[in-house]
Amino acid sequence: MISIQNLTKYYDRFCALDHINFEVDKGEILGLLGPNGAGKTTTIRMLTCYMLPSEGNIQIKDLNIYDNPLEIKKMIGYLPESAPIYQHMIVYDYLRYVADIREIDPADQKKRIHHLADLCGISNMMHKNVSELSKGYKQRVGLAHAMMSDPEILVLDEPTSGLDPNQIIEVREIIKEIGKKKTVILSTHILSEVEASCDRYVIINQGKIAADDKTSNLNKSKDSKYDISLILANTSFDTVKSSLKTIGGVQDISKTFEKDGNLGVKIFCASSEDIRGSIYNHIKTTDWILLDFRREHTSLEDVFRKLTKEDQE
Repeated sequence: MISIQNLTKYYDRFCALDHINFEVDKGEILGLLGPNGAGKTTTIRMLTCYMLPSEGNIQIKDLNIYDNPLEIKKMIGYLPESAPIYQHMIVYDYLRYVADIREIDPADQKKRIHHLADLCGISNMMHKNVSELSKGYKQRVGLAHAMMSDPEILVLDEPTSGLDPNQIIEVREIIKEIGKKKTVILSTHILSEVEASCDRYVIINQGKIAADDKTSNLNKSKDSKYDISLILANTSFDTVKSSLKTIGGVQDISKTFEKDGNLGVKIFCASSEDIRGSIYNHIKTTDWILLDFRREHTSLEDVFRKLTKEDQE
């Protein structure tokens, strides 16, 4: 569907993007991540044909950004971080205005607007002035704007920025529903948003791709390293450490807390196998009281911090 090929962008002598390559399949929801200044917005601006790259190309289907910018723009719906909607207009009038600009057949406009109002959850706001809406509802109106021409590709730049937790959940559900039929590229700083909504993530750092993987692989440890957390009673940290260190695959053990007779420990494991069974069987042979026992899964935040920190170092 979308092919990013050796995409490079210089601002004078500063290299904002350095020969990045990735593809987005039809119907995929892709999370585009990176710290401030990483190159996310530059990538989006070139994808939406707002600017041309210094080198490389973007291919969408059989079209490229050099020869077919207008055709590509018609295929894309774009929602910037702050939805650029006219504050003085009634919501319905604004969407009708957008429908006219997008050259929607007048006979189909009313049906299309009501469909988008239902999809974006703004049916009860259609009679209100845009300036009266909360930021969450303004974002929804902006999303309806981006979807007006029924684009094949939807590009969302920080769609939940500044929203409260309830609004974030609601917008997230809308994005997932849209993703059933559209190709979606979602740029965000909220890592949990990508884990909850996206099929895949691409992390850009200092103009280069630092990671590209499916979100479903986050809990599959590639380097065979993972952590196990325990809460125990009726024992001491020194006893636990010296005892559990004898188990194969246990690399190190640290104390996380000690309060009211309870002891929290973290076990750092280096094994291609899950050694929780061995740990549990060992604990059964002691007089320790086991209060909590769980394996800590890798989160996107862990991956993000590790990769961006390594690049900085």
